[in-house]
Amino acid sequence: MLNESKSDQAQFNPGQLTFARTRRGLKKGELAKKIGVTSRSITGYESGEFPPEPERLDKIAAELKFPLDFFYEEDPIEEVDPESVSFRAMSKMSATLKYVALGAGSIALRLNTWIEEKFQLPPPDLPDLGRDVDPEAAAESLRQHWGLGEHPIRNMTHLLEAKGVRVFSLAIEAREVDAFSMWWDGAPFVFLNTQKSGEHARFDAAHELGHLVLHRHGQPHGLEAEKEANAFASAFLMPAKSIRASGLYFPTLESLIRAKKHWAVSVAAFNYRLHSLNLTTEWTNRSLCIQISKEGYRTQEPHGIARETSQILEKVFTALRAEGLGKNDIAKELRLTTYEIDELTYGLLKVGAVPDRDVKDRVISVEKKSRPRLTVVK
Repeated sequence: MLNESKSDQAQFNPGQLTFARTRRGLKKGELAKKIGVTSRSITGYESGEFPPEPERLDKIAAELKFPLDFFYEEDPIEEVDPESVSFRAMSKMSATLKYVALGAGSIALRLNTWIEEKFQLPPPDLPDLGRDVDPEAAAESLRQHWGLGEHPIRNMTHLLEAKGVRVFSLAIEAREVDAFSMWWDGAPFVFLNTQKSGEHARFDAAHELGHLVLHRHGQPHGLEAEKEANAFASAFLMPAKSIRASGLYFPTLESLIRAKKHWAVSVAAFNYRLHSLNLTTEWTNRSLCIQISKEGYRTQEPHGIARETSQILEKVFTALRAEGLGKNDIAKELRLTTYEIDELTYGLLKVGAVPDRDVKDRVISVEKKSRPRLTVVK
């Protein structure tokens, strides 16, 4: 329970409660029922009409998985502007899910700022391609800029991190929420739903990269922007010259599966790429689509690949552990719970993983700025 000295020193911040509630995807009535009050009470708390009693705030904090200190911060948490975000499936996303995802973005900004105060992360290396750039040309240009040639990309997450993109997870059990991206204070961010298949997550990462380079100046929006980002992702993961050189003019389902393993994409995505390059007829494309659906390959990939993990986050947390600092220490300084840190790193951390130093685009330097300014609570 909150002690008297704490309440004397700080005032309850109603905006923090609104943020915490929407971050958990709860309506006012739902939260009221969970803590045993009326919806009117929650409205009063959030409007600043009156603060919750200490015992009520204890219940709120426990239910929403935020520490008590969070609700007494004088400056409200920096919320992500919805207009600055590119969501993959906006038309399918409810307002509740949107605010859950945006809340993840806001917490990630706080965590990322804390990390960058202590570590020198790779600087952003995403060229400004200007406006109205063709997605196919943009993908080819970016591959040239990064020196990737025409070969398959071994690990999209590691590549993004090496080029200065901050990658976090969206631990949301909803197919409507695939991923989103944004530019914030000069840094690019990508959030991936790491509960999807490995192939799906790679395409999502490339799709969000497309938004970052194609729509850096804010246009276009909606379905047109999604189509452009999809076209970019397809071209970036499966460059036209290499696909044309593969000789798959009369593909079968078996040959598609062999090819998709080489490029580490879904069988449906590879089939679509062949047709978009006019390498297959409409009849062939439709026949293969029917076979893919019949075999259940739209929901479960044949020869599925492992989900990609993060090198940046792994190195950061390994370095902090070497200093005797764990997630509890980080959460305490950020006025969060370890639950939030777990949500942002879900599926991206692989304990004990050794970075692959054989592949040029996967080597990432994380340089310590100074010793973490934390103390271990024993």
